[in-house]
Amino acid sequence: MADATTTDPVYVTETLIAEDIDAYLDQHQHKTMLRFITCGSVDDGKSTLIGRLLYDSKMIFEDQLAALESDSKKVGTQGQEIDFALLVDGLAAEREQGITIDVAYRFFNTEKRKFIVADCPGHEQYTRNMVTGASTADLAVILIDARKGVLVQTRRHSYLCRLIGIRNIVLAVNKMDLVDYDQSVFDGIVADYTAFAASIGIDSFTAMPISGFKGDNITTRSANTPWYSGPTLVDHLETVEVNSARDAEKPFRLPVQWVNRPNLDFRGFSGLIATGSVKPGDAVRVLPSGKTSTVTSVVTLDGNLDEAVAGQSVTLCFANEIDCSRGNVISAADAPPEVADQFEATLVWLNEEALHVGRAYWLKLATQTVSATVQQPKYAVNVNTMEHVAVKTLELNAIGVAELATDKPLVFEAYADNRTLGGFILVDKLTNATVAAGMLHFSLRRAQNVHWQALDISRESRAGLKNQAPAVLWFTGLSGSGKSTIANLVEKQLFRMNRHTFLLDGDNVRHGLNRDLGFTEADRIENIRRVGEVARLMVDAGLIVITAFISPFRAEREMVRSLIPEGEFFEVFIDTPLAVAEERDVKGLYKKARAGNLKNFTGIDSPYEAPANPEIRIDTTTTTPEEAARLIVDALLGDR
Repeated sequence: MADATTTDPVYVTETLIAEDIDAYLDQHQHKTMLRFITCGSVDDGKSTLIGRLLYDSKMIFEDQLAALESDSKKVGTQGQEIDFALLVDGLAAEREQGITIDVAYRFFNTEKRKFIVADCPGHEQYTRNMVTGASTADLAVILIDARKGVLVQTRRHSYLCRLIGIRNIVLAVNKMDLVDYDQSVFDGIVADYTAFAASIGIDSFTAMPISGFKGDNITTRSANTPWYSGPTLVDHLETVEVNSARDAEKPFRLPVQWVNRPNLDFRGFSGLIATGSVKPGDAVRVLPSGKTSTVTSVVTLDGNLDEAVAGQSVTLCFANEIDCSRGNVISAADAPPEVADQFEATLVWLNEEALHVGRAYWLKLATQTVSATVQQPKYAVNVNTMEHVAVKTLELNAIGVAELATDKPLVFEAYADNRTLGGFILVDKLTNATVAAGMLHFSLRRAQNVHWQALDISRESRAGLKNQAPAVLWFTGLSGSGKSTIANLVEKQLFRMNRHTFLLDGDNVRHGLNRDLGFTEADRIENIRRVGEVARLMVDAGLIVITAFISPFRAEREMVRSLIPEGEFFEVFIDTPLAVAEERDVKGLYKKARAGNLKNFTGIDSPYEAPANPEIRIDTTTTTPEEAARLIVDALLGDR
């Protein structure tokens, strides 16, 4: 009979390293990678389980283990009955509070596979952290304390895993040692979870009784559960199918990261293959343009490949020169993804500041970046009850379904079919903070039915007929600052100079186009969005457009700027201190606001965000309206 050490995985690995390092490296290089998360309610034993996995896979350094065992003796534990959570508890705040706050990633490997495990927080307030950890996972280990059964966070995390598209679910009923390994307890929990899982669309999962603390059914079958005939946790992790295997069977998709052209004789398009495979001779289509070509070679740093599959980074060379750049998607010619600019999506809101309906955010999907606005959510999901709740916005950790529109066509697939081309983030344009994670469902029918109509008369022709360069003079400032007065004088001066103009005044527009809007933050955002679109149409008509709106938020002013061609947008800051504006109070609005009779009034109970770098700044405490008008006209026409 062979010595036990000769069959020990660690002994075998160390022997192979010593005798044939090349063989070991080759074996290690070709191991598949499984990304998984541990999640569940607070104190279900997630960190302890990961500590056990690290300990049993011999991934702890000797000095760490010695310190750990020393600590365990101080608290009265013996042998392997140690606090494995100490192995993964990396943050002082987490240790102090006794909870997991952020996502902690750990790496280990067995003889068959490499692993990245994310320990996700259990508290509801850290839902955004859990979503971050789950976004790249192939599998989720959902822990349940055998003494407590299915809890609210069990349901919440299960729903989020299903939402994010994790198909492999392990229901790990932990702490079985604390219920004397009672099979009836295990069976009851599995029955309860089965009923819940079916209600949220989880069709199958693998249930197993474990003890992370004692090691039951983690790496070896436990004698304490003779009634359990399923795999150990590690056996299951080593053999479960990973996403990359499924992705390789799907149609070819490669989001272009950059164009590689080291010399005039070489032009290639580089990126990570999201799904499918590609080889020389394949017909491909570049989206959103729809141009087609044939692959002549698949290039890597290690040489050309006969075929490349999902998960590999490659450079593709084409048979003919076609337009292709970062943000484009190269696909199989006969099975391209969709292109649209309006969608329905699920959003998980990750920011302390709530969603601003109608505000423009950066939407980043694969290598594409576009500007996107979100409409009022259709509903939010109460994850505890699965109820659809009517809401006007989304707060931190809220999950909702909403429609969104982008300023440019987006190459996409439903998230359920392709995580890479269906998952996105929203980024605040001013702070660069990631405010939401999203999953696209489908494009809206109107996005497919409405197309740009080609027109023979261009904006340049219309402006040329008027013998002027079109522009937008965007006046912003507090109520009472003098915007309307100065704007009116500017238009009079331009009119006397035979310039073709139109003045959009805030009060006047609210009598017609925006009569349905109030003064909430969401309504103010929509007010400026509509005016911005009107200003864009008027600039296309060749006009000089003058607008006089408080427009209190920088994000919306920047949104309008992005609609107008570069060099044609002039932000005019009518800079008047609040005290001065309040002294004027021609309309009596400040008095009403101070008395509490006028809510959401800018400068009183609603903020005004002054421009950081306006093209024109007018200090009305030192400049008369007539002088201000001359300064603005001179600045506008100085180079025109």
